[in-house]
Amino acid sequence: MVIAIIAILAAMLLPALSAARERAQGLVCLNNTHQLALAWDLYADDHNGELPDNLVMTEFGLRTNINWVNNVMTWDTSSDNTNLATITGASLGVYAQGETRIYRCPSDRALSSAQRAAGWTARIRSYSMNAMVGDVGEFTAGGTNINNPEYVQFFKLTQIPRPTEIFIFLDEHPDSIDDGYFIDRAYSWQWRDLPASYHNGATAFSFADGHSTLHHWQVPSTVRPPLPDAASLPISIPYSEWSDFQWIISHMSIENN
Repeated sequence: MVIAIIAILAAMLLPALSAARERAQGLVCLNNTHQLALAWDLYADDHNGELPDNLVMTEFGLRTNINWVNNVMTWDTSSDNTNLATITGASLGVYAQGETRIYRCPSDRALSSAQRAAGWTARIRSYSMNAMVGDVGEFTAGGTNINNPEYVQFFKLTQIPRPTEIFIFLDEHPDSIDDGYFIDRAYSWQWRDLPASYHNGATAFSFADGHSTLHHWQVPSTVRPPLPDAASLPISIPYSEWSDFQWIISHMSIENN
């Protein structure tokens, strides 16, 4: 009888404990994105208002520490997934005071079977930067981003007209995250990069004014399991499910006049 009562109490308490743990991890994630935004702002202060580079990198292509991070996350056992020097040696590292924990959401424990077999417990980065802020190299050589030419590319802090509304960092879906460049094309109506939804269907964002918040998604199909190959990108978005995609686009940049 006593054992049965204990089992019932445990069944009642475990969901509450799990929810409390998730709330705590969500607060840590918010703080991480806030700290990254502070480092981003300090970088701009030291560079006459110019924002950190946000270059497109590929698994076997460009690597440079002038970028805000210098790694490409994968599902194999590449050192980019574990080498902390790709964070501390990159341009934002010194402004984050070498603190590498702020680059990973504590709820992000997504690993492939090969990575688990290698004894890993987590990859080192969960966050990406809005592709419409910073110099993107050849993608912005003409002054606009070729992925979204109808929208403003922000190269300097003073160019952002509504800093409370333009996001800088977000936690990205682990199957979508690769380099540090988060991009969705405004008129494609496809998720190319997908936000994570670790926090009860919400994503942590930090904004250009420094504040961070959790944004809850309205469309069930936006929320994909944090597993390898779970995102099935690109995802075409039917008209009835545009709201989440529209929110992302409206908080990435503003339209060119």
